[in-house]
Amino acid sequence: MPIQPALFETHEIRRVYDEASETWWFSVVDIIQVLTQQPDYQTARKYWNKLKERLGKEGSESVTNCHRLKLPAADGKNYLTDVATAETLLRLVQSVPSPKAEPIKLWLAKVGYERMQEMAARRCRWIAPARPGRNTGAARSGYGSA
Repeated sequence: MPIQPALFETHEIRRVYDEASETWWFSVVDIIQVLTQQPDYQTARKYWNKLKERLGKEGSESVTNCHRLKLPAADGKNYLTDVATAETLLRLVQSVPSPKAEPIKLWLAKVGYERMQEMAARRCRWIAPARPGRNTGAARSGYGSA
């Protein structure tokens, strides 16, 4: 799964696309860093760890729906990082009081819409046009006849 970072305002959000499930996975800490407006990655990571602990105690499914994938860090090495789908992130965003919550929600919706457009375009390329002169069965069934 290739890493394809996305840009939210001036922040790079690490994300991975899983072809098999047709799902984007986003770095949770990157989203938390934007929401908390923390310039320091480690502070955002600590915030996420506390939030994850609190949500886990509350029985939130959002934490359960997070997975771990190896993503590249600032030092160039790959580390296991909590990732979540846009749907799960939309739920997590509600747990963080932030003026960036609404812009992040809109951004996630836009990313999802763009992916749907890409998938639709890809599927349209696979549909072969009917060749002239071929009987499609419409005349035999009575449809399309005058």
